[in-house]
Amino acid sequence: MDPAVVTAGAGIGAQQRISAIDTNTRLRAILIGSAGNLVEWYDVYVFATFQFYFAGSFFTDVAPDRQQLYASIVFALGFVSRPFGSIIIGRMADRIGRPKALLLSILLMGVGSLIIALTPSAGLIGSVAPVLLLLARLLQGLGQGGEYGTSCTYLSEMSRPDRRGFYSGIWMTTNLGGQLLAVLTLLVLQLFVLDAGQLKQWGWRIPFMFGALLSFGFLLMRRTLRETEHFDTAKRAEIATGSWRELLRHWKALLLVVGFTAGGISAFYTYTTYMQQFLKHSVKLPEHETTLVTLGALLVAVLLQPILGRLSDSIGRKPLLLAFGFLGTLFTYPLLDTLHHTSSPLMAFMLIVVGWGIVSGYTSVTAVVKTELFPTAVRAMGVGIPYAITAAVFGVPWMASPSTSGRSCTTNRDSTGMPRRSSSALSSSIFSCLILAGIPKSNGLTDSKIGRYSLNRDL
Repeated sequence: MDPAVVTAGAGIGAQQRISAIDTNTRLRAILIGSAGNLVEWYDVYVFATFQFYFAGSFFTDVAPDRQQLYASIVFALGFVSRPFGSIIIGRMADRIGRPKALLLSILLMGVGSLIIALTPSAGLIGSVAPVLLLLARLLQGLGQGGEYGTSCTYLSEMSRPDRRGFYSGIWMTTNLGGQLLAVLTLLVLQLFVLDAGQLKQWGWRIPFMFGALLSFGFLLMRRTLRETEHFDTAKRAEIATGSWRELLRHWKALLLVVGFTAGGISAFYTYTTYMQQFLKHSVKLPEHETTLVTLGALLVAVLLQPILGRLSDSIGRKPLLLAFGFLGTLFTYPLLDTLHHTSSPLMAFMLIVVGWGIVSGYTSVTAVVKTELFPTAVRAMGVGIPYAITAAVFGVPWMASPSTSGRSCTTNRDSTGMPRRSSSALSSSIFSCLILAGIPKSNGLTDSKIGRYSLNRDL
């Protein structure tokens, strides 16, 4: 029998058991299950931001701009390793259970951060230092690749159907919370603890050590996670979970994940990891103003996620995605162009907040939109693998380009101050999300909720 049919038929009992879970237990499970998302983006943002301080410790005997270039390449290679993590950990989640996979993903991230924090400089151990840095970043990438699909799946299966959008917003809040925590760490170290010389000499190790401790703390908490009823029901029904053949039967859904990710992730990276460097090198705000503007904008973005997620529970996912696609296509270039030509921190903050208002139409529902496209048997793989591949393709240029050097951040630019052609490519990527969100239901979008396994029925 079709595994999707079996899953749907058995899902009523699973949903009844989920409804019996009290709200506090459900919320605790979802928050702990999403905690790795916080660690993931804390690690990403810390590496991207602090590489200006630690690059010289790992790459000696080369010019400073080359040190930044090599550190950026190592950073980008972490994204290249993500698809492998999504395959290994995603299949593990679909075959033996969500909690076990979540344990492995956060363990790998923690080990990676610990290696970076403890690795002696190249002046002491020579070429072993950059090799260890690369190893650590690859381990982080493996864990991060497995975290996305598995944590999205866990939150969707633990949530009540009529609150999945809200919990998707909470999930994205942990994502932005990781970046917010990284910015706060940078701000505290810059303003109150260390000077620039101390940060370059040894202070850059502090945020990585904190990231490792954060990972291991959440690892202990995740040991208490319960398995989802959806997975247990699929196992009792003897469905072939984690099957490649079953996954490929949902090839249209896989392509939809690629399309949604391509449109959304470029915009997301623009207003998160890239924006810090954009404000510093293209807008030319002072370092402390750059940090404060980024921090304030992220705080607003955090507040927007659960609000818009809850709205999607009422009006559906599709209106938010259509709004993101339409407004993002029209206003991305004007927003960035105006931002590039402003000199006021307040104006920069307001423009970024407007951008977040647009991008949040995607970010607040991204987790639940993708999980609702797949049945229980292949959900973690179906969400995680195409996302990780697309993130590697679209993420590497955004991750590597802004941080090679001050000189490279001010040359070969268009009128927005972005790398030439990047702003138009960003608008085109968002436009692809608009097209996909408008696909008629015969192509897989069954109603305004989006997805065959959507809010109006059990996962």
